[in-house]
Amino acid sequence: MIDPTEPEGPRPANQGRRVAARNRAALIAAAREVFAEQGLEAPLSAVARRAGVGQGSLYRHFADRVALASAVLDENVRQIEEAAAEPDASLASVLGVITWHLTRSTAFVDTLRIRGDDALAHALAGRVSGALSGCLPPGHRLSTGDVMLAVAMVSGAVTGPTVAVRERRALAAWSLLGVEVGPLRPVETAVEE
Repeated sequence: MIDPTEPEGPRPANQGRRVAARNRAALIAAAREVFAEQGLEAPLSAVARRAGVGQGSLYRHFADRVALASAVLDENVRQIEEAAAEPDASLASVLGVITWHLTRSTAFVDTLRIRGDDALAHALAGRVSGALSGCLPPGHRLSTGDVMLAVAMVSGAVTGPTVAVRERRALAAWSLLGVEVGPLRPVETAVEE
C-alpha cells in the first residue's frame, strides 16, 4: 500500500528567484492583456489565471491593483527606453513602440488619475521624453516637447472597444499630426534568470 503522505520520487528543486522573475513578468504581460480587454476593474483572478499562476503569487508580487497597473506602466516605459537604445532606432520606430503600448494599455493611464500620483506620472513622462530626445535627428521640425505633446494628444484619441479600433484611431491621429510612425510592436524583454 502506498502512503499518501510520502511523496512519489524526489521533490523538484526550488527554483526560487528564477521562477519568481518569470512569474512577475508573466503577471505583468497578463495584466496588460486582461486590463486592455476588460478594463482596469477586471478581476485580478483573471490576471493570475492568464499568467498561469495562483492568486497568492500575484499578491506576493503586487500588493493591489494599483501596484500591478503601475508595474505595467513601468514595463511599458522600460520597453520604450529599450527601443530608443536599439542601434537602428529612429523616431518612427520608437513611436511605433509607444503607440503599441498606448493601444494596449489604455486602462493604465487611468491608474495615474486614480492615484492622483503626479510624481509617478512626471517620472514616467521624463523617462519617455529622455528616450525620445535621443531619437530626434538634428534639425528635426519637432522638438522633444512637441513629440511629447503629440503623444499626449494621440493617447487621448486611443479609444474603442478593441485593439484594432484603437490602433486605427491612433494611426489616424498620427497621420493628422503629420508624424510618421513605424510598425506597432512591443519590445521583447528577457527575464533575468
